[in-house]
Amino acid sequence: MRRMMWLVGVVAVGLFLKGPNIMAADTDQVAVVETKLGKIVIEFYDKDAPKTVANFIKLAKQGFYDGTTFHRVIPGFMIQGGDPNSKSPDRSTHGTGGPGYTVEAEIKRDHTRGTVATARLGDQVNPEKRSSGSQFFINVKDNGFLNGGYTVFGNVVAGMDIADKIANVPRDGRDNPNDRVEMKVTITTRAEALKK
Repeated sequence: MRRMMWLVGVVAVGLFLKGPNIMAADTDQVAVVETKLGKIVIEFYDKDAPKTVANFIKLAKQGFYDGTTFHRVIPGFMIQGGDPNSKSPDRSTHGTGGPGYTVEAEIKRDHTRGTVATARLGDQVNPEKRSSGSQFFINVKDNGFLNGGYTVFGNVVAGMDIADKIANVPRDGRDNPNDRVEMKVTITTRAEALKK
């Protein structure tokens, strides 16, 4: 197994399975990503990335993300998480896991500060730019060089200061935080998420 570019989720190289048959989510739904540093609230781009949004919501409701970490953080660039392997103490496997399938590319939006996108394998083994089944990243600055390459499926509506804090924690040579930054992801309404 190899790490996907620097924004990675893993499936066996060359193995691209179709994701589950899922419907798009309601536009009022948001994700709340709780960490020890605070919470991040993400709204979804249902119309532009319906399959990606539906998959993320499905996994979150199943508790898939709970206990995973932000396993790759780069100041002035992005924070990445959602790999089930990040629950393991074997840090060498972080960034190489997923749910066992990929999701069709839905590339329409630009990578501006606060946008949320899916990781994926590189073009040489993934010319269709199919997304990781679970790994995602939050842009902590405008990253125009990523435009046209990754599916953007949401945007941070509260907690960018928390994303910035996560991006700046001490990290090892693989950009993995020295101290685990675990997440718990829940799906709720926008009004409920923003009133807390």
